[in-house]
Amino acid sequence: MRSRAAVLCGAAAVVVAGSFTAAPADAVIRRTAPTAQTAGAAGLAWQKCGTTDYPTLQCASLQVPLDHANPGGRQITLALTRVPHTAQTYQGPLLVNPGGPGGSGRTLAGFVAAALPKDVAAQYDVIGFDPRGVGRSTPALTCEPQYFKAVRPDSVPDTDQLEQAGLTRVKAFADACGKKYASVLPYIDTVSSARDIDAIRAALGAERVNYFGYSYGTYLGAVYAKLFPQRVRRLVLDSIVDPTGVWYDDNIGQDYAFDDRHRALMTWIAQYDATYHLGDDPSEVEAKWYAMRAALAKRPAGGKVGASELDDTFMPGGYYNGYWPYLAEAFAAYSRDKKADLLVQAYDRFGAVDTAGDNGYSVYAAVQCRDASWPRDWNQWRKDAWAVHEKAPFISWNNAWYNAPCAFWPTPSRQPLNIANAELPPVLLFQATDDAATPYPGGAAVHRLLADSSLVVEQGGGNHGITLSGNACLDEYLAAYLTDGTVPRGDGGEADAVCVRTPDPKPLTGKAASTSSRGSALHGLLGYHG
Repeated sequence: MRSRAAVLCGAAAVVVAGSFTAAPADAVIRRTAPTAQTAGAAGLAWQKCGTTDYPTLQCASLQVPLDHANPGGRQITLALTRVPHTAQTYQGPLLVNPGGPGGSGRTLAGFVAAALPKDVAAQYDVIGFDPRGVGRSTPALTCEPQYFKAVRPDSVPDTDQLEQAGLTRVKAFADACGKKYASVLPYIDTVSSARDIDAIRAALGAERVNYFGYSYGTYLGAVYAKLFPQRVRRLVLDSIVDPTGVWYDDNIGQDYAFDDRHRALMTWIAQYDATYHLGDDPSEVEAKWYAMRAALAKRPAGGKVGASELDDTFMPGGYYNGYWPYLAEAFAAYSRDKKADLLVQAYDRFGAVDTAGDNGYSVYAAVQCRDASWPRDWNQWRKDAWAVHEKAPFISWNNAWYNAPCAFWPTPSRQPLNIANAELPPVLLFQATDDAATPYPGGAAVHRLLADSSLVVEQGGGNHGITLSGNACLDEYLAAYLTDGTVPRGDGGEADAVCVRTPDPKPLTGKAASTSSRGSALHGLLGYHG
């Protein structure tokens, strides 16, 4: 995750080298009529919990061991959702995960079932779940409510006072987690969540599961596949974590990639100087952005958006370019006219952390700090963060502080699994070349580690979470795979298929939305910071 992807080739809508491979026909489970037998054997009590957007959604809960090595010990509860299959051809459960770690997956089931072609979705029970510690699963972790309450100290510690303020905050957070959840934290990790997935599979009465994960959900899926390769029927990984860098090196890789995406936003704003009047030279626009940041460090906009909150507000633009027009308008209004209203609104929409966010961050920290070794010497963090900041200043220190509780975490760390796997059926991978949250080398690494995988690349794409968000080329590969196991096979190059990215958005006109509702809905469900 530390290098920028090379140009892969091709300017057509899709470039495919080689042939397609399909799974055996007997991989399809056929029934005479739709049934609800998948959960009956385990006694899952599905109840209607539909929403306006997803009216057929059902909910249930499942108890699993806190410690899977002690199945008769303390139990915790997982919150599940389901959109039942309706077709006579039934292909089993399709478990979905939005990432994080710490992201709630309950609503994602409804989104995926609605966004897939109807005839494809109808063949699956689409299963969402809140992983252990998350959302409506119990216990749900919240180490320190309102940890991100504005206004925080400037994340860039130009003075000893700022650095000490940051250290005081992260140490207090780690300490609060240890005091509140001492008996739980040793079991909040990716391996335990992967074992939970297998408990869900058993509760659903399925011999094998299909799995579709975004972002951190790709790592969770790869770990599950490593532990239970015989239980995997189909596996889709979109926007792929580099498993060789979890988690310290991966976060440093993000810093460089997010800086690239921030500069892409500055270039986009310069392209529309007639709209934003911030200059037609990207370097000039970038200088004005950092001038705005410096001003907000001294006097927060609306008493709410300081320098750190500005970082939080603009970081989502690195995940999804559909946010660029809104961020550009807020930037222009403040930089040109010192009007704070749009900037505060942008912070409330993109940067502010609510109660669910407090929970998500607590689980994020618990999982990442437990999953793998982190430097316990703060001097190492300081040295690395300043080295990155010198070349890629956009989120270098913001991201360092976001992860810094791991330097003081109260539980020891595990060693990450080697997810290399030659025992799986064909696996389908999706990766954008300019993804900032999970940079392209992660997708290439997993392609090498999963022996029977096919990699579909969105050439020039910078969004995070690229299927079911408006690129028909990508979605065709996804639909084909979920229909009959078809995967593209390349001719020896790194990518098995290449799709051209969707166009960047245009500036807003009146109240017009800049992107499709599909894209914005998906990116609202994907957890930031992984």
